[in-house]
Amino acid sequence: MAITREQVEAVLDSIINPDTGVSHCAGKSVKGIKIEGDALSVEIVLGYPAKSVLDSTRETIAGKLRALPGAGPVTVNVSSKVVAHAVQRGVKLVPNVKNIVAVASGKGGVGKSTVAVNLALALAAEGASVGMLDADIYGPSQPTMLGILGRPESRDGKSIEPMEGHGVQAMSIGFMIDTETPMVWRGPMVTQALEQLLNETRWRDIDYLVVDLPPGTGDIQLTLAQRVPVTGAVIVTTPQDIALLDARKGLKMFEKVNIPILGIVENMSTHVCSNCGHESHIFGAGGAARMAADYNVEVLGSIPLDIDIRSQTDSGCPTVVAAPRSRVADIYRRIARRVAIKIGDKQQDHSAAFPKIVVQNT
Repeated sequence: MAITREQVEAVLDSIINPDTGVSHCAGKSVKGIKIEGDALSVEIVLGYPAKSVLDSTRETIAGKLRALPGAGPVTVNVSSKVVAHAVQRGVKLVPNVKNIVAVASGKGGVGKSTVAVNLALALAAEGASVGMLDADIYGPSQPTMLGILGRPESRDGKSIEPMEGHGVQAMSIGFMIDTETPMVWRGPMVTQALEQLLNETRWRDIDYLVVDLPPGTGDIQLTLAQRVPVTGAVIVTTPQDIALLDARKGLKMFEKVNIPILGIVENMSTHVCSNCGHESHIFGAGGAARMAADYNVEVLGSIPLDIDIRSQTDSGCPTVVAAPRSRVADIYRRIARRVAIKIGDKQQDHSAAFPKIVVQNT
């Protein structure tokens, strides 16, 4: 009895992708089905980087297909492809950058920069080409967190080559100044510096550019909304009520300027005692979940208060790189996949596919 395409599609429609919560058929990741006699081959292309789960996905699908009556050799290819997605209307795209993810918080001290760097490293670990733009002009921290020393080069005298740390391309005002030099600048100079760092850096084929924003809703955030092609924003908060008040303001700001909210990350959600193992909610509990319910957004993940996160990041080797098999690194990778999936669900940007029309006098 020959296998039919309908049988194969039915099997694929029964397999739920744990990352997306829908089947591969519903998620439109099935790109090819080929049947030759009793031999079967299936092509699955995920719209997000998922290096750590490609093998398990392949094995799950192949196992289900081999159980079909009359099935012979089964070949399943699973890969990822990241494309550019739509941004605010009228904002010029950044060359060689497909998607820009803003990581923001309403207030300081919630661990936003730590989440941003681990998000970038997790996306890279999942197979994406990633960049990090440190938009905190007054308090740049990414050079230290990524363990990058030295100054960036300019090969043509007009643009800047990005620095690199742990496989992530990076640019920060911190590369241009001494660590103890304060940036005593007014708003217009700060926003001009941000635009230069973004547009004059020679990014190399970036799938995701993670932008570490300063806290608050000031000049940098407004410039980002008006002049930077942002695909979506991630809000970082702690469960503490006072942090959530400011996080809500940050979320509402992005809504007002039509930048989609990809989700909320609850940092320092619980503390597990390193001596006795007792888990306590020292900053409160359930705050991010309540905020997410109020604004109909997703809690991307909850990260514990862990001394290793602090020490690893301070040493220039964040958790995703320093302890890739740890529970915390796994949480960061799951957050990264959720961010990429949320972006993948957005409308694609097809502007590059249309030819430019030039009118000339002949």
